[in-house]
Amino acid sequence: MTDCLIIGAGPYGLSLAAHLSGRGLDFRIAGTPMGAWISTMPDGMYLKSEGFATTLFEPRGEFTLGAYCAAEGIPYADTGVPVKKSTFVAYGLAFQRQFVPSLEERTAVAVTRRGDGFITEFADGGRITSRRVISAVGVERYAQLPAPVQTLPSTLCSHSSKHSSFAQFAGQNVVVIGGGSSAMDAAAALRRRGAHVSVVARRSSVRFQSPLGKRTLRDKIRAPMTVLGPGWKSVLCTRAPLLFHHMPDNFRTQVVTRYLGPAPAWFVRDEVEGQVPIITDTTVVGAEAQEGRALLTLRRHDGTMSTMVADHVICATGFKIAVDRTPFLDRQLAAEIAHVDGAPKLSRNFESSVPGLHFVGPAAANSFGPMLRFMAGAGFASRRLSRHLAATQASRSSRRPAAVPADARVVDA
Repeated sequence: MTDCLIIGAGPYGLSLAAHLSGRGLDFRIAGTPMGAWISTMPDGMYLKSEGFATTLFEPRGEFTLGAYCAAEGIPYADTGVPVKKSTFVAYGLAFQRQFVPSLEERTAVAVTRRGDGFITEFADGGRITSRRVISAVGVERYAQLPAPVQTLPSTLCSHSSKHSSFAQFAGQNVVVIGGGSSAMDAAAALRRRGAHVSVVARRSSVRFQSPLGKRTLRDKIRAPMTVLGPGWKSVLCTRAPLLFHHMPDNFRTQVVTRYLGPAPAWFVRDEVEGQVPIITDTTVVGAEAQEGRALLTLRRHDGTMSTMVADHVICATGFKIAVDRTPFLDRQLAAEIAHVDGAPKLSRNFESSVPGLHFVGPAAANSFGPMLRFMAGAGFASRRLSRHLAATQASRSSRRPAAVPADARVVDA
């Protein structure tokens, strides 16, 4: 039995594995390296986060994205130079090869509890027994579709996370639902692939981020820079996740939900604004399949009704963490996990109410704050959880009885 199994090989899983390896701890990690980034993000896109906030974490903190780009001759700057998806994926794969060579590329399909730990079964038919399981998966498993379109077949409607190339939509009329960064990235990718795309957004306008530009000393004092962007609120979110952990449940949920809401990156603006019809103040209230196409019923904020016909509808409508929708968790096990608004309620060491079952990444945001919604939170999670696991493994080793020499005599009391 291994002590710890990490499920997931994105920024959180790889960073945690690098820290556990650095401490010489007993663990295994399973997943596809950078899998979600490869298969659920649009090809050709740029990341919204700045270069200095787009990194994975190993104990020495030397293998940053900046260091990788310098070694590979790739243009890079801490701020102001958007990071290509392809660059970040290549960096993540290089990180895995160097710091997590023991990664097992396999997919977990079932985690059940046994007396002294867990049994994890995999799609390849294998299984691993472990004392602890750490879920380090991303948000793609928690994609949510608006209720009105849920009756459409998958051939006519899908979530944006189901696509990376968008090549299959060339020449088709596609409606994107949403007004955030995922919606604008999808619209831009569709347009590059030759689709006729329109965007439907509930908000009155699409609020693109502004480029940081050169910051004066006054700017830096009034709004210090953090991995979440400038501002004193962001300073609190990044510097005091344990303070956030002590706040009331409702407060934590509201902050995570509202802070840093939908805002497309500044550099995607030219690809969509004036190039793609963006219908704002409008909600999709009905949908039906009609002669192989999707017929959408729209309602504007003033009550005006209209319809649209599309060959396909792509919903860039976000994600909702819900432990009972984690596909590899046994239903009974998932039902035992205490949660707040669907997200697991975690201890200061990322442990759920089920002893030995931990969550890192976006699933931990409701417990530790908005930073955990982004890859930047992987540093805090990896350092804290690796320290905790090191202490628990050391404690367990100290409790083991000393080995009796083979030639020792046994004397009855």
